[in-house]
Amino acid sequence: MARAPLLQLSDIALTFGGNPVFDGLDLVVHPGDRIALVGRNGSGKSTLMKVMAGLVEPDRGERIVPPGVTVGYMEQEPDLSRFATLGDFAAAGLAPGESWRVEAVAEGLKFDPSMPVISASGGERRRAALARLLAQEPELMLLDEPTNHLDIQAIGWLEEHLRSTRAAYVIISHDRAFLRALTRVTLWIDRGMVRRNEEGFDTFEEWRDRVWAQEDEARHKLERRIKAEARWAVEGISARRRRNQGRLRALAQMRAERAAMIRRQGTADMALDSGRTSGRMVIEAKGISKSFGDRQILRPFDLRVMRGDRVALVGPNGVGKTTLLKILIGQLPPDTGEVRLGTNLQIAVLDQARATLDPEMTLWEGLVSDPDLRVSGRADQIMVRGQPRHVVAYLKDFLFDEAQARAPIRSLSGGERARLLLARIMARPSNLLVLDEPTNDLDVETLDLLQDVLGEYDGTVLLVSHDRDFIDRVTTTTIAMEGDGRATIYAGGWSDYQAQRRPAEEQTSSRKALAPATPRAEKPRRESRGLTFTERHRLDELPGVIEKLEAEIAKLSQLLSDPELFQKSPEKFRRATELLAERQAALSAAEDEWLALEEKAAS
Repeated sequence: MARAPLLQLSDIALTFGGNPVFDGLDLVVHPGDRIALVGRNGSGKSTLMKVMAGLVEPDRGERIVPPGVTVGYMEQEPDLSRFATLGDFAAAGLAPGESWRVEAVAEGLKFDPSMPVISASGGERRRAALARLLAQEPELMLLDEPTNHLDIQAIGWLEEHLRSTRAAYVIISHDRAFLRALTRVTLWIDRGMVRRNEEGFDTFEEWRDRVWAQEDEARHKLERRIKAEARWAVEGISARRRRNQGRLRALAQMRAERAAMIRRQGTADMALDSGRTSGRMVIEAKGISKSFGDRQILRPFDLRVMRGDRVALVGPNGVGKTTLLKILIGQLPPDTGEVRLGTNLQIAVLDQARATLDPEMTLWEGLVSDPDLRVSGRADQIMVRGQPRHVVAYLKDFLFDEAQARAPIRSLSGGERARLLLARIMARPSNLLVLDEPTNDLDVETLDLLQDVLGEYDGTVLLVSHDRDFIDRVTTTTIAMEGDGRATIYAGGWSDYQAQRRPAEEQTSSRKALAPATPRAEKPRRESRGLTFTERHRLDELPGVIEKLEAEIAKLSQLLSDPELFQKSPEKFRRATELLAERQAALSAAEDEWLALEEKAAS
């Protein structure tokens, strides 16, 4: 026997500022549904979720929730003003003695329930809102961008939690890997219409393109019929005026149908100008380290970034990714070591906190106030990659209309703010692009476009992100920061890092399992009186360096063994070939160094 729906929306109509958001919307959520809610930024995803939660009253229609069914909503900007700590807020509504639920969730989401509300950041407040929802265990969970401000480890924990829950849920998220892992139904908001596909997000892009192709074909057929009928109306109507009034009415109806068709919104017109060519060596860091008080953020670390490299920094929140990024581009001095920047660098930075946007300025003012974009004597133009452009015309390239251009930045959604920052960065030439959490709040189409733009960019990219799919699609090198000041370099993206890390962990486990039970002191290593302390340390370190280089070479060799790689992605082939040659040279040098030190130790 079929179970009753958890939630039903019937004939919903909603208008904001005179513009219809939905009209005649019908939607049903069943027990056990795992739903991805997708659509362009500004299409109404969050608004629809608030209607589902009962927080926004529609102009027309009905919201039906059966008696006894609980619906929980994760607020984007929760009101914590009545609570002293994050834990007090997260535990509100729980039965006495059930605050342990918050403690259990807090451990997975990595937030401190004892933190005072007054000192909590926006990300910590949102994690508290997510913890509150998960602790309450409603039968239907409405999750609006739950992965924002979570690191990859916390996202993994949330994935496992949602995978094992019996509750139904609807998720809005920019994290494609997260949606693919969890969803079995897709709701797509497109031009005020909500389409439902009984498959998860993994098939969304194929389904979307199929729908658009069908629309284009129907529009093309209608255009041909209108042209044929219009030609007949001009050439044949005079002899048969009365007899063909029905055909004229049909022509008028077809024209009305064409006028009623809502054309798809175009994609943002993103482009990057790499400006003048930088030197081949972009960044060289030797022995850099950093500590704050007693906490070591980075142990001595070496890195060389060459022109055209795409380097991603990954790791838990608070581990020091942004700190390392600032050290590498010269914004923060290291405690030890040195950083040498290459020649002719033009650096453009997208910051994680969106701090360069003044919320009280209009979008127009936000662009013309930038000294790098200002056109002398003109308040309505900016310099875009060396050419003057009208402010409104350029904003339209990024899907902002004229009314938005004169609206305050604080009125923008998170995705729209990210798009505005991208507009500022892409207006200026750069050959080193620094992106700290660029994917937050961006819709799928904009993410795809940003990925394509970065693929065609001739410059160098440094990236901090928790979006596993985006890292895989964009980067050629991954620096993993896993705590205790350790930073390890891996070839490839997130999946490559995981694949290379796994064998190393397995080998470490095997060596521990096979280690003799006798204490190390009873089996002393060969005397090495001919070595200095530094040389002995280096001799002990080299086997691990050689092992790591061999793993990277194996991975690159496997990538280059694909006979179609050069045709499919010549740029990726070129970078992989250069990295392979570099790693092979490093391996040869490391083996020679090990042999020389072994011989010196034996003498």
